[in-house]
Amino acid sequence: MSTGGQAHRSGPSHRPGPYHPGERAVQHRAGRTDRADHSGRAVGSTIPAVAARFLTERRVLVAGAADADGRLWATQLSGPAGFLRAADERTVTVAARPAGADPLAATLAGPAEVGTIALDPAGRRRMRVNGRSVPDGRGGLVISADQVYANCPKYIQRRHPADRPEAGAPRRVAAGSALSTAQQLWLSTADTFFVATAGPDGAMDASHRGGDPGFLRALGPDRLRWPDYAGNSMFMTLGNLELDPRAGLLVPDWETGGALLITGEARTDWSGPAAAGLPGAERVVDLAVTGVVELADATPLAWTGPEYSPANPPGARRSVS
Repeated sequence: MSTGGQAHRSGPSHRPGPYHPGERAVQHRAGRTDRADHSGRAVGSTIPAVAARFLTERRVLVAGAADADGRLWATQLSGPAGFLRAADERTVTVAARPAGADPLAATLAGPAEVGTIALDPAGRRRMRVNGRSVPDGRGGLVISADQVYANCPKYIQRRHPADRPEAGAPRRVAAGSALSTAQQLWLSTADTFFVATAGPDGAMDASHRGGDPGFLRALGPDRLRWPDYAGNSMFMTLGNLELDPRAGLLVPDWETGGALLITGEARTDWSGPAAAGLPGAERVVDLAVTGVVELADATPLAWTGPEYSPANPPGARRSVS
């Protein structure tokens, strides 16, 4: 899916062009400036008809934002097909908001900068809409888009959704400042997570990360590491982290509808030895964990077992029990 449109990223500061200085710095260091310029042509400020149709068919939207303390979190919103709609070329309506147990419940009850990503695991498609969110007065959200673009299908594991009639309201199972042993084991089996970051002008972004189980590693209760694989060379996540280390992770449990939400500060390790320790990595990202919230019934959906992406680097998978 291609959204097209002229490259533009207005954001709160109405900065021209698709990239800020942090993104440019990472693109230059990686030697991918020309490729980034090409990819940047797909970044638009409006929602084309093909993108509007894509949104209407989706069941899940991942949203990233900052809480009242400035910590970043990523969470998921879900509903029947049609719960997402493009009201016009600059506006997305969402017929859902985070439940009270969610760290972003209070944030999204008022105006907020948000980064969102709509994912289609079955079709290996994804689309990002970043902008400003306000409550709609009916338990949902209205997002004014500043940045709209589709991403390639790399690293998306194919899955199909099914409703869970027994699902209850989202509820908090555990919360703390570090990962429990059980949560570390959860992460060791993950093949997908989402990461929220913030730009220098306060604009939010939410991005997808995927790989074979074991690509996301818990190095202890307060430290995570994951590989940065070859992508579209835009480096919007790493570019944000270049200037602002705050990050929020969402790790879904595709079988049960649960979710692990993690906040902390991240840095990119460009050293050869670090990348050599993770198959397929061009560089790695380390996250210092400062907060964890585990939710049950975060979504009323369950998903089929994965068909791993052919783009996942060989040798990345580790045996898990």
